Amino acid sequence: MDAIQVDTLTKRFETTTAVDGLSFTVEQGELFGMLGPNGAGKSTLINILCTLLKPSDGRATVNGYDIREETAAVRDSIGIVFQEPALDEELTGAENLAFHARLYGLGKAERTERIDEVLELVDLATVRDEPVKQYSGGMKRRLEIARGLIHEPAVLFLDEPTLGLDAQTRRATWEYIRRMNEDAGVTVVLTTHYMEEADQLCDRVAIVDQGKIVALDTPEALKDQQGGDVIVVGLDGDAATLVAQLETQSWVREIDVTETEVHVTLELGETRIPDLVRIADDVGVAITSVELRKPSLETVFLSLTGSTLREAAEQTTAPEDGTPSDDRATSGPVEAEQ
Repeated sequence: MDAIQVDTLTKRFETTTAVDGLSFTVEQGELFGMLGPNGAGKSTLINILCTLLKPSDGRATVNGYDIREETAAVRDSIGIVFQEPALDEELTGAENLAFHARLYGLGKAERTERIDEVLELVDLATVRDEPVKQYSGGMKRRLEIARGLIHEPAVLFLDEPTLGLDAQTRRATWEYIRRMNEDAGVTVVLTTHYMEEADQLCDRVAIVDQGKIVALDTPEALKDQQGGDVIVVGLDGDAATLVAQLETQSWVREIDVTETEVHVTLELGETRIPDLVRIADDVGVAITSVELRKPSLETVFLSLTGSTLREAAEQTTAPEDGTPSDDRATSGPVEAEQ
């Protein structure tokens, strides 16, 4: 059984469609990412799957439970970490976890065992009795992840889990997410607008734009759609002789020529730079620069939507009915729509 099944799910706010007929599945134990700019519909989708919002159309199941008809069962089987922190900073790390565990009905013995386990998992056992207000930003984020795991959910939702963290702390958080996915065996669904985060962490990535999934595959497969690496060669003089020779090479996929550069698309570009330089030398063409460009999820997004992630975010506007735009987090408990 898939951990999540989504069938033509749609959410409308007056004249704005935040989620537009999405269909996909998430496998049990998968680390599944949704990549897109703020306002693309990622957080709205998470809120629907967590039963905090009701969809306008379509259906979905989480752990086999229908999000419309079995909301309590869905909530009991999931954990969630929102964009904005929701910790009591006057309490210690262990006290925050104990409070959350009580909400899920864990008895004293089970609470104690689970608190010890999740604090070890996120490497916070040594500071368990320190007030959260003394924690760094990364430590607070890890504590929130631990809190989301306290009741042993089958699926954990992470909404922009490293938002606002510095690069070093962000990478450390990735390692904890990987460990949690592998050691605890929990299915993880995360949203992000960091391309490298989706690339490094996720088994599969759904690229989301304007409420639609425009591509869904493994990061490597998505990048392979771009046709391979590109070596950009700066030249002093006529490129025609070099291009003619490169066209005879079996490892060259495509050649594009500008006024001062030759763009050569090929596989394993780093291994072919010496060959390219040698060919240029053989035909007497002077090379002034060489640059290797690897395909990225940003280039995939650009090819599919015609804009970069930054440009897409800048084009996003808030719904006309006053509903918060998708990049605004839920900072506390929210009741499902009636």
